[in-house]
Amino acid sequence: MGDHMRLSLDIMSVDRLSDEPMHRQIYGALRRYILDGQIRPQTLLPSTRSLAEDLSVGRNTVIAAYDQLLAEGFIEARGGSGTWVAPIQQNRGSAAPIRLPCNSRRLSRRGQTIVNGPQPPRNAGVINFHPGVPETASFPFSIWSSLLVRNARSRDENLLGYLSFAGHPGLRQTIASNISLSRGISCAADQVIVVTGAQAALDLVSRVLTDEGDHVWMEEPGYLGAKSAFLAAGAQLAPLRVDRRGWNLSDPGLPRPRLIYVTPSCQWPFGTIMRIEERLQLLDIAERSGAWIVEDDYDGEYRFRGRPVPALRGLDHADRVVYIGSFGKTLLPALRIGYLIVPRELAEAFDRAISITGQFAPLLLQATVNDFIKQGYFATHLKRMRRLYARRQANFVRLCEEHLGEWVSIRENDSGMQLLASFRRPLRDSDVVAAALREGLDVQGISINYHSTEPEHGLLLGYAAMDERQILRAVLALRAAFMRLER
Repeated sequence: MGDHMRLSLDIMSVDRLSDEPMHRQIYGALRRYILDGQIRPQTLLPSTRSLAEDLSVGRNTVIAAYDQLLAEGFIEARGGSGTWVAPIQQNRGSAAPIRLPCNSRRLSRRGQTIVNGPQPPRNAGVINFHPGVPETASFPFSIWSSLLVRNARSRDENLLGYLSFAGHPGLRQTIASNISLSRGISCAADQVIVVTGAQAALDLVSRVLTDEGDHVWMEEPGYLGAKSAFLAAGAQLAPLRVDRRGWNLSDPGLPRPRLIYVTPSCQWPFGTIMRIEERLQLLDIAERSGAWIVEDDYDGEYRFRGRPVPALRGLDHADRVVYIGSFGKTLLPALRIGYLIVPRELAEAFDRAISITGQFAPLLLQATVNDFIKQGYFATHLKRMRRLYARRQANFVRLCEEHLGEWVSIRENDSGMQLLASFRRPLRDSDVVAAALREGLDVQGISINYHSTEPEHGLLLGYAAMDERQILRAVLALRAAFMRLER
C-alpha cells in the first residue's frame, strides 16, 4: 500500500480572500502536486472529512474538489479502502528534465529575429515620455459608452458572424468616404482592410508582398516596428537615408526594391515633411522598379499650423502605394484598430489573406468607431486634440529650454505628438535612458531607430499625454538624470 500523507498541515492551505472558490483552490493544488511528483502514484489521500477539518472548510468543498480530480483521472476511489492517487504515466517530477544541445534551435529563425530585436522601453509605474501616446483623459467616454452599449445590444448579423474578415462594411465605407476629405485619398470601400492596429498592418503587408531575400528600402533612421516586421518576413533591409533636410532618393548604392517604407507626413523620428518633388521622385522610382510603397501615416491627422499635408497615396498615379492608418492615436490606443488602403489590384488578395492571419479587429468595436465618426464626434474630438497638443507642445518646448537647455536642443514642430531632442554634448542616449529610469522616468533614445549606419544619439520625447504639471515633473526628472550622469 502507498503512503498516507498529511497534506493539510505541511503543503496545503486555502486563501479565503481570493476570488477563486475554495474547492477550485484545493483541486488546483492537488492537481499540481500530483503532476509535479510531490504526491506520488498509489498514495492514499486523506478522507474528505479529515482534509476538511485540517483546512477548516466544509466537507462538501473537499468533496467537490475530489470529484473533479476523479473525473479527470488524477485519483481513484477504491471501495472500502479510501481515495488514492492514480498510476499516471506522465509524472513530470519523477524524470530528470531533458537537456537540449546548446546549438539546438527552440525557435525558428523568424522567431529568433522577432524576439531578439531591440524594443523601446515600457516600464509600469514610472513617468513616461513615450512618443506617440495620445491624451485619454479628454476622450468623450460617456458618448463612446452609449454607442458601444447600443451596438452590444444589437442582433445585427454583421456584428455577430464571420462575414466581414476585412472589416465592418459600414466602417470600411466611412473610412473610404472620409479619407478623401482628410488625407486627399480617393478609394472604394473594398480597398479598405481593417486590422488590429498599425503594427498588424505592417505585419500583413510584409507577409503578403515580400519573399525571403527581397530588398526593402527602410528609412534610416526609421520606425522600429516596421523594421522588425520586414526582418521577420525575411526581407533584406537597404537604408534609405533621411536627415532633417529630407530623403536621399538618389543614393546609387540602393538596390532595386520590392518595397519602400516611408513616413512622409511626419518622418519618424525627425518629424520632417516630405517635399512634393521628393514625393513625385519616389512614385517614379516605384513605377520604374515595379515596387510597392508602404506609406505609414501614423501622425498625419495632427498638424498644428495650416491644413494637414495630403497623403502620398492621394497623388495622381499613386497606385503603387499601400497606405497605413490607425485610430490608436486619434481615439484610444487600447482599441487596436488600424487599417490599410491598398491598390485595387491587391484588394482581393488582402481580403483573403486577413482571413488566414486572423488580424481582424472585433466587429463590435469597429461598428462603434463607425458610429462615432458618422455622428460627428470624431471630427469634434480631433479638432479639440489639435488645439490641446499645440498648447502642450509650446509649453513643453519652453520648459525644456528653461530646464534642459544646457544638455539638449529642442524646437517646435508643425506636426506630430513627439519632439526630437538633440544632445548639445557627446552623450550616448542609452546612458541617458538608463539614468532617467533611475529617476523614475521612461524616455526613448533615437539610436535604436538605426539599422545600417552609425547612429545619431538623442531622445524622442512624447508630450501629448501629459498635462502641464506632469510635463514639468517629467522635465525635472530628466534634468536630474543629466545631472546624475555629470556626477
